[in-house]
Amino acid sequence: MFHYQPQRLLCDSRIRKDMHAPIHILDSVNAKLSPELTGNIGEPRHAGALIINADDFGRDCWNTQKILECIAGGSISSVSAMVFMTDSERAAAIARERGIDAGLHLNLTTPFSQAAPALLREHQQRLARYLRRHRLARLVFHPGLAGSFEYVVRKQLDEFNRIYGDPPARIDGHHHMHHCANVLMARLLPGGTVVRRNFSFQPGEKSWANRTCRKMLDRMLARRHRLTDYFFSLAPVELANRLERIFALSQQSIVEVETHPINPAEYRFLSGGEIFRRTGDHPVARGFTVARA
Repeated sequence: MFHYQPQRLLCDSRIRKDMHAPIHILDSVNAKLSPELTGNIGEPRHAGALIINADDFGRDCWNTQKILECIAGGSISSVSAMVFMTDSERAAAIARERGIDAGLHLNLTTPFSQAAPALLREHQQRLARYLRRHRLARLVFHPGLAGSFEYVVRKQLDEFNRIYGDPPARIDGHHHMHHCANVLMARLLPGGTVVRRNFSFQPGEKSWANRTCRKMLDRMLARRHRLTDYFFSLAPVELANRLERIFALSQQSIVEVETHPINPAEYRFLSGGEIFRRTGDHPVARGFTVARA
């Protein structure tokens, strides 16, 4: 069990036992989108993996169903599950029954279902109002909301543990809000967990300042968490050359690709077989797993 404290988080050894092989941390934010990778000095190349991870599992029955259909077809490796939503408990029961690899999709911005405790909904609404006020709000630590952040994160960790039977070994965020300053600076995510990094971009896709900010955040995450080498969005699926370059990276790197099968274009791509034609010799991983170096 995790012991949640504002300044110190203790990780139960069960988390490390349940985790897969170590994910090597590569500084890839400014790396070129090509099979030629830049790793840490002295760090050996390692076997890669292509992880297709579906977000919003359990948000509602429609999201859950689309994801399950893609899992049945072998096009999804793992899911990021929401708690305190309308389909959370049913989705968790299905995941446990079928052995679906699930992590926590931390939600600070989209309202919980009415079945969630009233106090929890009230605290989350405070956070949502602040975080959605301005796109840069997530970068500013708000001392007046520190208690609300700690409470809302802790309750979601506890609820995941309750309905999935174990603490989450992997955490990411709805709207990527697990990167916000109040979460990172207060160390609200349990140490040792796999945490989603920032999006990876080619030089020129984002400004120097943007890439530098993302690089700093990833280095902050890497001090306490394990990261994949690269992270991309599946959309837009129409750009075939882009996807083929991303998939090729998985030959020697751990690549996570997020998807939302509720999106019709992504669902067609995943369920109609196109993904397997595009991945070619780079198979979709079974679970959020990596090979040892």
